[in-house]
Amino acid sequence: MSVSTSAAAAGAVLGADPQDALLTDLVAVMTKDTPSVRHVLELAEPHLREAAGLTAATVFELDTETGMNVTARVGPAGSRDLFTAGKVLRQAAGAKPTVSGEQMTVRLRIGGSTVGVLLLTGSDLGALRPDLLAALALHFATTLQALAAERQRQFLAHSSATIRQLFEAGMVATSVEAAARILAASAVGGFRAEHGAVYLTDAQGMIRYVHTINPPGGHDDLHEHVGRSTAESPVWQTVKGGQASLVSDAAVVPVTPGGLVQLMSLKAYVALPLMSAQGPIGMIVVGDSAASRSWNSQDRILAEQLSVEGALILDSAGMRQAAQAHVAQLSHQAFHDSLTGLPNRTHLIEQAEIAVHDAEATRGRVALMMLDLNGFKQVNDTAGHQAGDVLLQQVAKRVLGAVRDNDVVARLGGDEFAILLNHDPDDAVASAVAARICERLRQPFTIEGQEVTVGGSVGIALYPDDATDYEALMKAADAAMYEAKRDTKHLGGGYRRSSGEDPGHGHADQAAADE
Repeated sequence: MSVSTSAAAAGAVLGADPQDALLTDLVAVMTKDTPSVRHVLELAEPHLREAAGLTAATVFELDTETGMNVTARVGPAGSRDLFTAGKVLRQAAGAKPTVSGEQMTVRLRIGGSTVGVLLLTGSDLGALRPDLLAALALHFATTLQALAAERQRQFLAHSSATIRQLFEAGMVATSVEAAARILAASAVGGFRAEHGAVYLTDAQGMIRYVHTINPPGGHDDLHEHVGRSTAESPVWQTVKGGQASLVSDAAVVPVTPGGLVQLMSLKAYVALPLMSAQGPIGMIVVGDSAASRSWNSQDRILAEQLSVEGALILDSAGMRQAAQAHVAQLSHQAFHDSLTGLPNRTHLIEQAEIAVHDAEATRGRVALMMLDLNGFKQVNDTAGHQAGDVLLQQVAKRVLGAVRDNDVVARLGGDEFAILLNHDPDDAVASAVAARICERLRQPFTIEGQEVTVGGSVGIALYPDDATDYEALMKAADAAMYEAKRDTKHLGGGYRRSSGEDPGHGHADQAAADE
């Protein structure tokens, strides 16, 4: 049995006046769980139809941002219902219900605040008693207030959970990009949206980073936006000042052809600015592609919360990113030569010890070569130390070009370098690399428009043939280098094995021929 049928039956059994019967039913229903507005309206409808010839009734809820919204209705809607209901708000708060033709407006107030309007349509509305109208208004107002309070409770719980999860994830983000991705995911979840996207901009307003969440159809075309300017984006213009933009119908606002809104086919969206201490650095857009959507005051509050908290998270992530970069820079400086950018002695020792340990475990081999330039002092003395520095930088590039990617080239100081060959090099491999280095160093260098010619002497030591640990390996290579330097009769230089073997007879010319 429906609510309206049971209510009519109760009145008939009691044989009571329909208005009295309605008062009785209202008291009964309000002593139970809070009903819905529609429940109360359907409960009252048969009694009001009998008492006043009711043909239609509408309950409007008053929202400070969106105005009056229909919450429940019975009977057909009139074309001027909203206008008629709105007129009551221009009257004094304590004014009695007014009848105009076949319509009556009843202001719904509780706790000194107006929460809605009841609009009745019927042939004999003047027959309704003031006590019934007051009770009916109170019941509707109480129901509206209770439902509004429940919505507020749910909103606070949801928004609090969104912000809490945002902070838990965002405050450990190690880069601005990671923080922006977390913010975008939080916005998608917070607004229960279908899609989301975030982009970051540089100081010139150019898009430098794009990330999407659940792009429509799985197509991620937004990465094509990297390198574009935000200057022509209407959406960006609405949020760059720091205020969120909530759009219920994207069809009625300007958007960039091929922009975020259009590519994601959004029919309603929320755009959030990403702010740092220096100003706007990007934007998040979340929304739905299935249908347009009405955003309310709670959505705007959530948008503002995400914008404010997001700024803190982005700045924190930026500071962590800068700190990590500084630590990485210090670490690089501690293990690399500032002039050439090559690893320094400390880094070479660390890598050589690891290589020797691995070779011992696998019964493999390691080759260490020491390189000393021939003629470097003459360049310094005649062209100056600045020219010498440039020469060292060019030497570093040539030596790097003569070895494999997994080998290590280090500058030990002055014009002395070391080359560590990994991955089980034999005598032939080491000799070929040494010959290649000597040959490349013999080619003239151009410094400040002048050609400079130097050479290099290379000493080679192999583990485990020539040494059984790293220190002995370095001493053997160093001794071999000095032997190569003593044996060299020309500036071009040459190389020598620590064991005394000399496949290339200590000279680059012969090594090149053997190779």
